[in-house]
Amino acid sequence: MIDLLSVDFMQRALIAALLVGTVAPMVGIFLVQRRLSLIGDGMGHVALAGVAIGLVSGTAPVLTALVAAVIAAVVIELLRARGRTNGDVALAVIFYGGIAGGVVIISKSSSGTPANLMKYLFGSILTTQRTDLYVFAGLALLISLTTWALRPRLFAVANDEEYARAVGLPVLPLNIVLAVLTATTVVVAMRVVGLLLISALMIVPNAASQLVAKSFSGGLRWAIAFGLVSSVGGVALSYPLDTPSGGTIVLLAVALFVVTAVVTGVMARVGGRRHDVAETHPHEHGAECGHPAVTHGDHVDYVHDGHLHAAHEGHYDEHGVHHAGVPEPAGTTSGPPAATSGPTTGPTSGPTTGARP
Repeated sequence: MIDLLSVDFMQRALIAALLVGTVAPMVGIFLVQRRLSLIGDGMGHVALAGVAIGLVSGTAPVLTALVAAVIAAVVIELLRARGRTNGDVALAVIFYGGIAGGVVIISKSSSGTPANLMKYLFGSILTTQRTDLYVFAGLALLISLTTWALRPRLFAVANDEEYARAVGLPVLPLNIVLAVLTATTVVVAMRVVGLLLISALMIVPNAASQLVAKSFSGGLRWAIAFGLVSSVGGVALSYPLDTPSGGTIVLLAVALFVVTAVVTGVMARVGGRRHDVAETHPHEHGAECGHPAVTHGDHVDYVHDGHLHAAHEGHYDEHGVHHAGVPEPAGTTSGPPAATSGPTTGPTSGPTTGARP
């Protein structure tokens, strides 16, 4: 890692990866909510046309790509809002037209070589210049601030447009803002992972975060964490492995998703099976069973042979040794007490074990 940081182009590459890994999941989480996971690919197609215009006209390709992608984003949202054509059809026409136009226009440029085209399609982070970093940093800051400021409203619209409209939120302007943020993110990331792969960095970290997060805000934090590990880790790995940085970043993101899915799946199975059973016996505890009932958190335990038992799925769980001062009627036990295995908290003062029902 020290060797990486001593090389100028790797320093720039890592900074660019840090920026992209932060902002891409921030925008992507709203696309996942709206089930527009592949819109980043389409924006990349249109951005390619902007790159081609920049190469032909001698203008900075990043700026022309940004203009083209933003215009396409606004047009798509207006078409979708007016409902004059199917949203998927509108997306397809604009996206395929964009990539076809980009290929044709770039062929007329003296710098439109296949190698030049490939670095925009699949990324060429190692060619990132200092001026590129300034542009990327400015755009990334704009994306971050806008997303953070509007996140409650963007979430409301992405989650339920009809409800958001009913409570008075400006749905169309917010959708246009999200589309513009998506277009800007695509342009920021095109030199890092490429126009054809940027959608993966917006979506895959969010897919992984949904497996572990309990809330939207938690999902956003996890998504950014996964995005940073994928982008920075992918760039760091691509240097010693001598592999394309864009492909390495996406493969690492996919690997993190697979590992997260496996680990959470195993934990869910183990957690579902981990159950300490006190005993099974024919006696059914209840209001008339003769065993005192003791409130224990959100349920009722029955004092049985000095232990707290709670009914659960056809058997009784051990919830601790009874020390609450409630006498147990004599002659009501039906089996030996189950062994306790560890301390828990509750209304008792002695060691307790078991899982609550």
